[in-house]
Amino acid sequence: MRRRLFLCAVFLTTIHSSLRAAGEDQFTLAGQRIKPGGTLEIQFPVEPYFQDYAATGGNPRPQTGKALLMFPDHFDPKKNWPILIVTSTTDANRTSPMDAWWYRHPATAEGWVVLATDATMRPRQDSTMWRMGMLGAGLQRIRREWPHSAQWPIAFAGLSGGAKRSGVLATMLAKSGTINLVGIFLCGINDDRVSQAYQDYRPSPDFLNVPIWLSSGLRDPIAPTAAHEHVKGSLQRTGFSRVRVETFDGGHELKPAEIQRALRWFRELGRF
Repeated sequence: MRRRLFLCAVFLTTIHSSLRAAGEDQFTLAGQRIKPGGTLEIQFPVEPYFQDYAATGGNPRPQTGKALLMFPDHFDPKKNWPILIVTSTTDANRTSPMDAWWYRHPATAEGWVVLATDATMRPRQDSTMWRMGMLGAGLQRIRREWPHSAQWPIAFAGLSGGAKRSGVLATMLAKSGTINLVGIFLCGINDDRVSQAYQDYRPSPDFLNVPIWLSSGLRDPIAPTAAHEHVKGSLQRTGFSRVRVETFDGGHELKPAEIQRALRWFRELGRF
């Protein structure tokens, strides 16, 4: 009888330890469980400071934001993970969470978290300040639950109008000194908005060392390779020291293999 009780106690102790260990690996964000290799949609309150940003130019004051996150395999928020922030164009009423799916597989395969934010309401004008307010509020929510994430490397990415806006948002956040910026991926871009943003916001001189990858489709009728070379020249005249144009066989689109190459380059240069 005593032996049976002893074995039962050992069995229950083992089960309790296993359940406790499993529970410790069930990470959550905004009250939702995270599945490594999966995706997560959350909502978060937007504080007045970020509402002020979003309301610039006559937009409404959003009370609630939303974010789409995509996680690599074996994700654990106690460790360091680079974040790829995706920004969409305003054409065809696209939102950043819509575009994020294009980046999911190439980014998570390289061990990056993909993040895209938006509001739960539509703006009168889908402005850069509107996007900035939602992005700032989303990052704040993540950092409150995972304080260590404030040190995670961050890169920005966008296609076409989303590329132009990504460059401006990256500059604005670099000026704030609140992010560890390690790269900017700009695809299908025909105008240098980063240099003007640099003149407007004046981030630290280290910003000029941020690597910028210009991805150009050889058959792109909107942003041909010559336009990308023009953007590269403009950036270099501003003082950016790590700019490269890479071409691929395609049009005005994203190439997953090029996203992966760019993210590897950012890792190589940033040594993270």
